Amino acid sequence: MDQLRAWVACTLAADAFDLAPASSDASFRRYFRATLNGRHYIVMDAPPSHEDCRPYLHVAELFRAAGVHVPEVLAQDLDQGFLLLSDLGSTTYLAALNEANARELYLAANETLLSIQAASRPGALPDYDRALLLREMQLFPEWYVGHHLGHTLDAEQQAVLTQVFEVLLANNLAQPRVWVHRDYHSRNLMLSDPNPGVLDFQDAVYGPITYDLVSLYKDAYIRWDEEHVLDWVIRYWEQAKKRRLPVDMDFYAFYRDFEWMGVQRHLKVLGIFARLWHRDGKQGYLKDMPLVMDHLRKACERYNELRPLLGLLDELEGQEPQMGYTF
Repeated sequence: MDQLRAWVACTLAADAFDLAPASSDASFRRYFRATLNGRHYIVMDAPPSHEDCRPYLHVAELFRAAGVHVPEVLAQDLDQGFLLLSDLGSTTYLAALNEANARELYLAANETLLSIQAASRPGALPDYDRALLLREMQLFPEWYVGHHLGHTLDAEQQAVLTQVFEVLLANNLAQPRVWVHRDYHSRNLMLSDPNPGVLDFQDAVYGPITYDLVSLYKDAYIRWDEEHVLDWVIRYWEQAKKRRLPVDMDFYAFYRDFEWMGVQRHLKVLGIFARLWHRDGKQGYLKDMPLVMDHLRKACERYNELRPLLGLLDELEGQEPQMGYTF
C-alpha cells in the first residue's frame, strides 16, 4: 500500500488524495478508487508475481477501437503492476437491474457484444482451443466433486463425464469464432454513459460465438424467467444476422449451441467457485452455486446427448459438501 500510494501521489502530482477499496476480485488483482478535487480515478494493483497487466492493456485497446466503453488507461507502471484508469462509476448492472429496466439494459449489452464480435479477427487474441476448454471443465471433477463434495468418481462415473466432455467439445469447437470477453455478465457491466461500461476483460480470447451470450443470460448472479432470456437471445440473434455475423440461420440450432456452450461454462464456474472457497477461503461464491447448478441441470434435461451428465448429477446430489477449506 505504501508503494501504491507513493505511485498514485507521483502520478497525480498530489500528496493529498483519498484512496478507498473500489471492488473485490476473484483473482489477485485489487481495485481502489482515488479521489482528488472531486474527480475519481480507479487504481488497479496487479502483483507482477501473480498477474500480468499487458493482456489488459492489449484488450482495452482492441475493445476501445471497436467502440466499446472501457476504462481509459491514464498511467501505467508494469514493473509494480499498477494502472491508473478512468472511473466508470460504482453501479454494476447487477445492482441496477430490475423488471422495469432489464430490457433496455440488456439490449444495450447486446449492442456492445455485437460491436466486439463484429470487430473480431484471428490472431489478435489467444485461441479458445480444445486444451483450454477441457482444462476449464476439469475444474468440475477436481474442485467441485473432489474438494467440495469430497467424492472420488468411480470408473463408470468418470467414463460418463469423459463422454459428455467430448460431446461438448465437439459442439464448442465447431461454432464460429469471434472475440470472447469470457466474463461478460452483470458484475462486469457498469451502468454508465454510454451503457454499458465494460470491465474485467483481460482474459479475452478468440472462440465460440455463443460464449459471451451465455455469460450474459445464464448469469451466475441473477435469475430471469426463461421467456425473458429467450426474447433477449432472439433479439441478439436477429441483430447478429443483420450485421452478417456468423450465427446459424436456424434459431433452434443457434439456441442449442448457446445451451451446450452454457453447460461447458457452468461446469467451469462450479469448479471455480469451489476452488475460491476451498483453496482461497472466499466463501461469498457458495451462495451462487445453486443458480449455476440449476442452469446446468435445465440444459441437460433438454438434450438426450446430455442426459448422462444429468444422471451423474443425480448420483452426486446426495453427497454432503465439505465446508472446511484447505490450502
